[in-house]
Amino acid sequence: MAVRLSEGDDLAPQSEINITPFIDVMLVLLIIFMVAAPLSTVDVHVELPVATAKPAPRPEAPVFVTVHADLGLSIGDRPITLAELPFELDIATGIKRDTRLYISADRAVPYGEMMAVMNRMRGAGYLKIGLVGLEDPQAPDETGVAASTPSASAP
Repeated sequence: MAVRLSEGDDLAPQSEINITPFIDVMLVLLIIFMVAAPLSTVDVHVELPVATAKPAPRPEAPVFVTVHADLGLSIGDRPITLAELPFELDIATGIKRDTRLYISADRAVPYGEMMAVMNRMRGAGYLKIGLVGLEDPQAPDETGVAASTPSASAP
């Protein structure tokens, strides 16, 4: 609201842009992003649990791919390299791409290395890949009794 102080005192139009509100908004946004950015990159340490589900029945002749702690590979008992993996899988499965493969890895194997092996297997056309793990002997079964508890058996 403009106030006229006298009859001859006309207020001249202001030709400059008032950027003070713009700067205030930009500073508030800057502060919001400075606070929110570290919260979005929090690294969460995850301790994965042991599987307690009843294991699936094993096939008659399973194909095991093992990743050792020194990042060496083997199919069954034969040591191989990552480059030889597709060719050796074709030999082990008889070029049957729908064969379920089982992959096991040492605890010391980095997640990225495990994924590189699985990606190589998928790239060769093997899409049915099962992960091998240890069973927890203290986990209860369907009856609620721990597996390490001796069961009564008839003589």
